[in-house]
Amino acid sequence: MSFPQSKISELVQQLADKLIAKKLIISTAESCTGGWIAQSLTDLAGSSAWFDTGFITYSNEAKQRLLEVPAAFFDFDGPGAVSEETVLAMTKGAISNSRANVAVAVSGVAGPEGGSDEKPVGTVWIACQWEEKTFVQRFMFAGNRRAVRLAALETALVCSLNLVT
Repeated sequence: MSFPQSKISELVQQLADKLIAKKLIISTAESCTGGWIAQSLTDLAGSSAWFDTGFITYSNEAKQRLLEVPAAFFDFDGPGAVSEETVLAMTKGAISNSRANVAVAVSGVAGPEGGSDEKPVGTVWIACQWEEKTFVQRFMFAGNRRAVRLAALETALVCSLNLVT
């Protein structure tokens, strides 16, 4: 699978234009994408005007410590790292621990291992938040680890763009 850099760059430019026009600042909270969203945003020169920080919270402990995701989410009977509750808490934590007023969060099972019957490889939750506007959805992406992560990156950018449009 080739990397559609031009498509990613186009989405980033569109998002940057919307954020600038509305005087908004975005932060990212990433797990399975490992900072790929933040990297894509900061590939655009001048991004410091509308991008604040990226939280790469791959471990559950990091999600708790850096984004204030409740520890109970990771208990046996909790929703787990790959869940609606967790990505929503991640967006809230990204906003409250930065100067951003918009956040996007991603947590998923990129594979090739780690999936379960309930959350198979390719399961990714994405949340975006801006003030009282919130988007959250579960996605099922196909392919190898890179393909799942790339699909999550692209979808997170589209969701963020749709939220601030």
